[in-house]
This record gives sequence, structure tokens and C-alpha cells, in this order.
Amino acid sequence: MTLVQQFLSDFTTQLNTANATTAASATVAPPMPTDPSSLLVLLSSFTALRDWMRLAFLGGLIEMCRRFVFGGYAQMVNSFYITACFEEQDVSYTWMMVWLSKQPSWSKVRNVQVSTNTLINNTAIILDGDDEMRSKSSRKLAFLPSLSTTYNLWYKRRWMTITRSQNQTGWYGSKEQTLYVSIMTRDHSVLVSLLQEARRDYLAAQEHKMCVYVSDTSNNWCHVACREKRSMNSIILDPGVKDILIDDAKDFLLSKEWYAERGIPHRRGYLLYGAPGSGKTSFIHAAAGEIGLDVYIISLSRIGLDDSALSELVNALPGRCVALMEDIDAAFTSGLNRDAAATTVDSPDANACRPRPGAPAPLPTSRLSLSGLLNALDGVGAQEGRILFATTNKYSVLDAALCRPGRMDLHIEFKLASKLQAGQLFSRFYLPAHNLDTMRLDGEEGEEGSVDSGYHSTGCEDGDEKIPPSPAESSSMSTSTDVPEGEKPVYNGTSHQTRAPQLKRRQIANLAVRFSETIPEREISMASLQGYLMAYKTRPFAAVANAKAWVEKERSDKVAKACKETEVDAGNVNTADLAKENEAEKAKALTAEKENGKETGSENLKETS
Repeated sequence: MTLVQQFLSDFTTQLNTANATTAASATVAPPMPTDPSSLLVLLSSFTALRDWMRLAFLGGLIEMCRRFVFGGYAQMVNSFYITACFEEQDVSYTWMMVWLSKQPSWSKVRNVQVSTNTLINNTAIILDGDDEMRSKSSRKLAFLPSLSTTYNLWYKRRWMTITRSQNQTGWYGSKEQTLYVSIMTRDHSVLVSLLQEARRDYLAAQEHKMCVYVSDTSNNWCHVACREKRSMNSIILDPGVKDILIDDAKDFLLSKEWYAERGIPHRRGYLLYGAPGSGKTSFIHAAAGEIGLDVYIISLSRIGLDDSALSELVNALPGRCVALMEDIDAAFTSGLNRDAAATTVDSPDANACRPRPGAPAPLPTSRLSLSGLLNALDGVGAQEGRILFATTNKYSVLDAALCRPGRMDLHIEFKLASKLQAGQLFSRFYLPAHNLDTMRLDGEEGEEGSVDSGYHSTGCEDGDEKIPPSPAESSSMSTSTDVPEGEKPVYNGTSHQTRAPQLKRRQIANLAVRFSETIPEREISMASLQGYLMAYKTRPFAAVANAKAWVEKERSDKVAKACKETEVDAGNVNTADLAKENEAEKAKALTAEKENGKETGSENLKETS
């Protein structure tokens, strides 16, 4: 025990000595500098830190000099170039794509992007290849400049570079393409000349086409398609209707100064109303091609469309265009009329708009108001120079403020087909393609149908003994026995894919008269007549023979449909009456309960007193 105690005492003594030495050395250490100058002196005492600071300074100086030299060089080079960028949504992008497709050097490029996208083909460089391959394929091959690739070519003895890039924009990952064109020149007239040449090439390529634009969710106009212009001769209306509209539209386009001198807004609106299938939309298609303007479709039922979005779309329209609003009466669920009493339960329009019992609730569409539509059409910021076409099947539900001059200047009714229209439609169906523009049934001898006429000549003429192919060649062949007596059966009737007869104009005129006599006046739409004749595309005699039975079927279908709608409307009215009766009974019961409660309360007060 003595040795252990002595060891512990020695260990404690040594430990106390070490602690005292450590405390003394700690008090002797110099304090940390508190002022900046002393801190810098302390840091400069480290040799490694001085070397690192010297290296960072020299590196920064060299990088600054490098950027200055290369930036100055780039500025000097760019001073000899003119650079223009073209966004994909702008029409000038299409101009440059068409212009590029016509350059001889484009056929020698080694890096291209191949696409069969339908929308891309509208502005792409179409591959010149085998026509047979095109006819067998539903999609066309298109060459596009590759992304992030620079192409070099010469333009009027000046060096030019073209680069196409694609960037992701927006929250939904939409991609937008941009075309950059740089020309080695300091003269802006060269760029102007290039744009004018590209625009001329585009207009020449679109001479027989009409471009269609629609709006996207960002309220930008997007080019969606190019359609062949439709001949006005293909639109069969009452005499004088086409001339009134086309002449008025052409006069409007030429009267900009006249409008400005008199302080009248340079805008024109046409309201086309009438039965469905009477040719309103077809006429607008043909009219846009006739006056040479593109069509901008304004969908009033687009999801998310409100007053400000509509105003933005209308203001973004170009100066010369056709703005189309189809079925303007269906833009609002409550109808385009601010008069609450104008639509009652007894009116047919109110019954048509009332949902059927048990039908699901309609999906929310636009948040557009009538006031917003009126301000967009002729407000302070409304676009001038445009032609507005609006269509409706329910003229009576439109508000008077919408139909007034200044918004809808000319109202044209499209009626159901007349006998004259039926005869003209029949003649146009069975005349050869090269005779469609004349439409003079003067008895001149018809020639063989062309390839684009929809049928081929069989070589049968009046008095020939030749007959169509035998039944063995076509399982769908049918024999017509309704040919009048005294006339030789020029045609016995075949399937849609077989050949049609070669008829003289006088024969077609006689058939057209017979066909028009079977069509009732103002009972059948032109669309229904066209659908009927399409079933007899190569069978004119069968079309005449079966027309009467078809008319009777159409009448019976209309009667059945009207009866069904009447039953539905009666059911809707009964449902509404029952709902009103239930509400009245509930109100009476509630009133009785209140009266009983008052009587009970008064009796309790009497008993308490």
C-alpha cells in the first residue's frame, strides 16, 4: 500500500506541473490582430499565400486581355455582316424556307434533316422525287436544314451563312425554331432585296393556295395548313348572291383612302346565316381564294379564351386577311342576346338549347362575354383592313348590337336548295372537268373526261351498241331499268370505281332538268344533294331514277326527327313544370311550419302568463 500511495502522489505532482506549464505558455502566445493593416501583415507573412495571389492576378489579367482581343475581333467581323433572325411562328420564316428550297446550292448539301410531319411540310423544302412514290405514300418527304448546322452559300456575290436552331420555351416544354441569316455586307438594301425576293417566291409558290391560321393557347397565330383555292364556279347559290359579296369585298379592299378621308374605320363584316349545309363555309373558302387573302380562324369556344385574349388575337391580325368566326351563336351557352325575355320556354330556340334530362353537365369552354366580343370587333384597338365572316344557323338569337352596321355590315341568307341549284349541281357533277367553268349546256358535243374529272370515258356515244363491262368484271354492278322508253340505254349503272359514260351536253342538260323536277323547292340542303350525288358519281341515269325515292326518304327522316325532338322538348317542359310545382309545395310547407311555430309560441306565452 505504501508503494501505491507513493506512485499516485508522484503522478499527481507531475500532472500539476504539466498543467501549469501549458497555462504559462498559453498566456505567452501573441494575440490575434484586430485591425485590417495588422491582418494584412499577418497574411503576407505566408509565402504560399503570396504565390497564389500573384497567380490569380496574372490569370485574371490574361483572361481579360483574351476576352478583349476576341471580343474586339468579333465586333470587327460582325461590323461587316448583317444578321437577321426569323421566328418559326412568323410568316417571314416560311418565306425564307421557300427561298432556300429554290437555291441551286441546296441540292448539294451534305447534312439535312428528313421529316414527314404534316405541319412541317407546310414550310419545309419538299423532296423532288418519284411521282409514283408520292402517289403511293400518304405523307411527303421533306428536307429541312439540320439543327445547329451552319450552311454557306453566295447571294448576289456576297457571302451568306444560314443556321437553324431550336430552343425550348414556355412551361409546357414547347419548342420554337429560329432561322439565322447572316450576309457579308454593310448595305441594308441587300437584306431588303433578299426579303422581297423570298416573298415573291413564296407568293408564286402559293399562287393557287390559301393559307389557314389558328390561334394557340398563348394567343399567337400559327400557320397550320395550305389549301388549294376553290373556284367560285364550284359554289352554286341563288343568282346574284356571289356577285354581291365578291364585288363588295373587292371594293372594300380598294377603298382604304376613301375610308380614311371620311373618318370611317376600315373594317367590313359579313354575316352569313341560314340552314346547316347551305354552303356558308364553302363560300367563305372560295371567296378567300377569289380575293387572294389568307384565312384566320377565330374559335370563340376555345378553352381559356376570355375577353382580353380575344382582343389580343383580333389586334394581332394582319392588315389584309379574312377573319372567320363560325357558329357565332354557339359561342355562349346562354345565347348571343342580352334580352332575357327574348328566349322563353315556348320558343324553339330555348327548347333546342335546354339540356336533355339526365344529360351530363356541359364542359366549361370559354369565358368570353358579349361585351368583350363587341369591343374586339369594333373597339378602339380593333384591327383595321380585315374582312370578317361570321356564320350562324340561328339568326334570331343574335343580339341587335352584334348585327348592327359597323360590325356586321352585310347580312346574307343561305337558303335550302332550289330546283335551279339542284340542276346546276347535277350538271357540274357529270360534265367533264375542262367544261366545268363554262357551264353552258348548249348541246355541244362533250369530250372525254380528263384524269382529274373523277371518271374516265367509256367511248360510248349516243346510238352506240357498246355496253359497260360485264357483271363478271364488277361484283357491285347494277342494271338500271328506269331509262325512258324510246331512248337507248347509254349506261346501265356500275359501281363507284367503274367508268362513267361519255355524254353530250344536251344529254346532261336533259338529265339535269329531270333531276331538278324531282327535288322539292327549298326542302333539301345543298350538302344533302351533294352527298346523294357522290353515291352516284359515275351513274347519272341511276341518280335521276332514284332521286324521287331518296326525296321521300329524306322527308320521312325529317318528320321522324321532328317528332322525336317534340317529345324531348315536351319532356323538358314537363320536367321544368314538375320542378316548379315541387318548389311551390316546399315554399307552402315552409310557410305553414313558420305559422305553426308562431301559434305555438303565442299559446306558450298565454299559459306562462
